[in-house]
Amino acid sequence: MVRLNKIYTRTGDNGTTGLVDGSRVAKDDLRLAAMGDVDETNSAIGVALAALDAGEITTILRRIQNDLFDLGADLATPGDDFTPSDMTLRIVPAQVSRLEAEIDRLNEGLEPLRSFILPGGNSAAAALHLARATARRAERTAVEAARTIALNPAALAYINRLSDHLFVTARLLNKASGGDILWVPGASR
Repeated sequence: MVRLNKIYTRTGDNGTTGLVDGSRVAKDDLRLAAMGDVDETNSAIGVALAALDAGEITTILRRIQNDLFDLGADLATPGDDFTPSDMTLRIVPAQVSRLEAEIDRLNEGLEPLRSFILPGGNSAAAALHLARATARRAERTAVEAARTIALNPAALAYINRLSDHLFVTARLLNKASGGDILWVPGASR
């Protein structure tokens, strides 16, 4: 269990931060940038949740928020052994499969796309579109980091699938309040 008695430690005042193994890296390290992007994604999901009542989507999004903390811990753990243990949090393929199953189930009730859609709609859906865009940034940052450091392939797959999940969930939320906002190419010319 995590216990934080003091919020500030002053250990990062020199522009570094600690990883799970105790090593320190620069705060502008790509690993840290990916972790920050994941945190932003989680925060945007929190904004969406603030606009939702309790229900299945809320339960799903809370589970994803928890997964994103696991993902942050995974990204913060150096090494190339991606086996989870009691002391090492790693994203596992079952978490990716769960996202895929949820995407398929949630997408069943949606009309096929006839156009690209504009991010927006109701406040929860708009926040999920923001979370989706941030998740895509997290994926780009993590992929770039993975060129030079070992990152868990299941973590990279999770981030990729998450953006799809958030897209479908935003569409589902908008379905209940008037539907998607469709892109009209050249409409403002």
